[in-house]
Amino acid sequence: MSPVWTIKERSFNWGSRTYLMGVLNVTPDSFSDGGEFNTPGTALAQAQQLVSAGADIIDIGGQSTRPGAVQISQTEELDRILSVLELLRSHIAVPISVDTTRAAVAKAAISAGADIVNDISGGTFDAAMLPTVAEVNVPIVLMHTRGTPQTMQQMTDYQNLLLEISEFLDNQIKQAIACGISKDKIIIDPGIGFAKNYAQNLEILRNISTFSPLNCPILVGASRKSFIGRILNQPDPKARVWGTAAACTSAIAAGADILRVHDVKEMHDVCRVADAIFRVP
Repeated sequence: MSPVWTIKERSFNWGSRTYLMGVLNVTPDSFSDGGEFNTPGTALAQAQQLVSAGADIIDIGGQSTRPGAVQISQTEELDRILSVLELLRSHIAVPISVDTTRAAVAKAAISAGADIVNDISGGTFDAAMLPTVAEVNVPIVLMHTRGTPQTMQQMTDYQNLLLEISEFLDNQIKQAIACGISKDKIIIDPGIGFAKNYAQNLEILRNISTFSPLNCPILVGASRKSFIGRILNQPDPKARVWGTAAACTSAIAAGADILRVHDVKEMHDVCRVADAIFRVP
């Protein structure tokens, strides 16, 4: 893994500290903040707040991927993302990632100013995704999942959870490289909550270091998720902030490089303290 990446004139020195990806869902139906930021004005205000709170990357998603979410049309996804992205790009200096599984959406978003593609399918939903990312020459996040958001929670039967995730990610890294994506533009994500049950999510968090031999920066997205709600007996995702903090601390201790979070201000403080404890100066 290259120790330093530069994305939009921002340096990412992997291993030196934990980086924060702030979630910006421009959807009406995301699990914890659907409908709150799905106009350009509200999205811009939220993005500015996230950057002010310490976000290193803003992740824009126009298609909800919560369990059971229904897929929207490509046209609708483009409309949601591009109207926000075009406004944000002139106001936000940090890198922007686009959370999509569609190659056409990724390409349009990069043309409109996005800097990273975040694909929850790891490049498997759309055969054109990896060649497209190679063409536009930007970093990509390859995440592990099974099935679709509508079916994934019925697909949690693994013989060896950590091995199967590692094998999937290793295969997708190789596929990406074969398509022309440089290894130093690949980030991996084990996919907390995607085709994983309660116990499996905890197993992944305990064993993030399992994925270090793949030699890519590791992104973890545990923020506000249902396994935290189960532990806390807390049905309101927004009230899971300190449960999220505990999960983030665990991920940092185990070797995560990037945390995808909703509550950037709180997690920024969590990262500063956890980095001081767990990262060797």
